[in-house]
Amino acid sequence: MVAAAAAFFPVTSSLPDSGGNKIGAGNANLGGLKSKHVSAGLQVKANAHAPPKINGTKVSTSVENYKHEDVLPSSQSSRTFINQLPDWSMLLAAITTIFLAAEKQWMMLDWKPRRSDMLIDPFGIGKIVQDGLVFSENFSIRSYEIGADRTASIDTIMNHLQETALNHVKTAGLLGDGFGSTPEMCKKNLIWVVARMQVVVDRYPTWGDVVHVETWVSASGKNGMRRDWLLRDYNTGEILTRASSVWVMMNKHTRKLSKIPEEVRGEIGSYFVESAPILEEDDRKLAKLDDSTADYIRSGLSPRWSDLDVNQHVNNVKYIGWILESAPQSILESHELCAMTLEYRRECGKDSVLQSLTSVYDAGVGNLAQSGRIECQHLLRLEDGAEIVRGRTKWRPKPVNHFDIANQVPAGST
Repeated sequence: MVAAAAAFFPVTSSLPDSGGNKIGAGNANLGGLKSKHVSAGLQVKANAHAPPKINGTKVSTSVENYKHEDVLPSSQSSRTFINQLPDWSMLLAAITTIFLAAEKQWMMLDWKPRRSDMLIDPFGIGKIVQDGLVFSENFSIRSYEIGADRTASIDTIMNHLQETALNHVKTAGLLGDGFGSTPEMCKKNLIWVVARMQVVVDRYPTWGDVVHVETWVSASGKNGMRRDWLLRDYNTGEILTRASSVWVMMNKHTRKLSKIPEEVRGEIGSYFVESAPILEEDDRKLAKLDDSTADYIRSGLSPRWSDLDVNQHVNNVKYIGWILESAPQSILESHELCAMTLEYRRECGKDSVLQSLTSVYDAGVGNLAQSGRIECQHLLRLEDGAEIVRGRTKWRPKPVNHFDIANQVPAGST
């Protein structure tokens, strides 16, 4: 208590001799023990600031019975109430310091860049570039997006392409209530459906890679729209994937194809780019497979609730997975998909049951692992025979560091 009081009420270590009784004289112990008179003196100082009163009348205490000359030297009698106040500047300085430190910490936690070029966020929503005609967006390849080869799957690539297309429509301010539909399309109950997709994969990204996707749209005939994509390595600029697609409109209630209304054409026409497709079209006819021409058949495929999009039809990427369900395991283990062409014939419902058929070309079926490039034909159909998707895929041998067999010791090396 004395130490705390001394911090705000300084007390001199010695008092001058006033001719009366000396505080600390006689039997005073300088080792920390003080005489009874010193204690009384401190008690007077502590109570001198606020004499106790009851109903406005001053109440005398036993301390007042001491004679003034026996307690305080004459030199101390001149000290006033103001002189006894603590050093408030020290307390104010301490409070100010605490406040400034807290404000600095809060500013560090709530910091935001003053200019857009001060901090580059490679995983933002994307942006429209090149005079508003091209949309670009970056994606990081996550651990759950890679397969046994430690590379991104074809499903991951296709999902990033689809996400970029939708964000393009959203950023352009053309997104209505539908899934990629413009406001005028929503008024007329129209949606976009893909009719044809062509993809070429030069190299698959790996876990932790950042890919940069660019997309743009062009007219395709009188009643179609073409959308192209270019996927690059964000750090090196290397082209990883090129893709081109053709889209048409369908009434979401009648499920029938529709012409592009003039109102919709007026919305999207200014965003069309006059350019050739990013891929040379593979216009070879896709063969129709049946039980007699297919080498592999997988039956009993059906969509789950999570496979449906907001337009209540199966997501386009899901069809690719179903097509590859009938691909032979030996190809999946020794080769990687490098190109595919898909033609979407009709959609399937949530209660549909499908069959996947695959026919292998350019290699002996029993010697696929040692083959070079392989080409396959595919068909996805309903159990009643109605065609859903026709497809063609091309496969190349996997890189050495992506296949366990390549890491084994050669037979003649021991």
